[in-house]
Amino acid sequence: MAVVDDYEVVVSGVARMFDGYQDRVVIAELDASVPVVDDVDIALYDSFAQPEADHAEIQALLDNPHARRVVVYTWNFDQALIDTAMTRGVSAYLSKTMPAAALVDALETVHAGGTIISEGPTRTRFSVGLDWPGRSEGLSERESEILALITQGKTNVEIAELTYLSINSVKTHIRNTYRKIRVDSRTKAVLWGIEHDFEPDHHRIDHWRIAG
Repeated sequence: MAVVDDYEVVVSGVARMFDGYQDRVVIAELDASVPVVDDVDIALYDSFAQPEADHAEIQALLDNPHARRVVVYTWNFDQALIDTAMTRGVSAYLSKTMPAAALVDALETVHAGGTIISEGPTRTRFSVGLDWPGRSEGLSERESEILALITQGKTNVEIAELTYLSINSVKTHIRNTYRKIRVDSRTKAVLWGIEHDFEPDHHRIDHWRIAG
């Protein structure tokens, strides 16, 4: 399996979920915005700060001959996104709130040729066993995603479109984020984001295979 995301901390966190299931799941690659190059049965696409509103990354995986099947791993269960992904050929649409054991079961079903759409997250959500930029500073995953998009230069309107949130919800998340990271302007938030690894990584995490 390959785990794909823009951020090293995210893909590493996902990979750690499978530490107790190495007899059932073998991770061949951890990729941060680079094409999958090993032949893998499943490419697990994590959507942190890479909202599914932009389908280019998912389509690139679907078109990649090295990825036999593609699974989207997300908390955004907007029905239009699910329908588009499954129509394009995604094999599963899985919630980040799934316990590791349930996630492994789902991946084995996909490996056997099945398709799955898991239950969406409840209103109170959390990513079981995962990590993301800013978590140690007290940012929720949603706040971290929005800060990542701010760091990338997105406007509030663009963030609302990408995350399927209202503009007022985006502004509320931004206010909470600014309070937690102790900044009072967008410029300072961008600088804080750059200093705390909120810029996307663009490389393959080769040390994973060396360490494993």
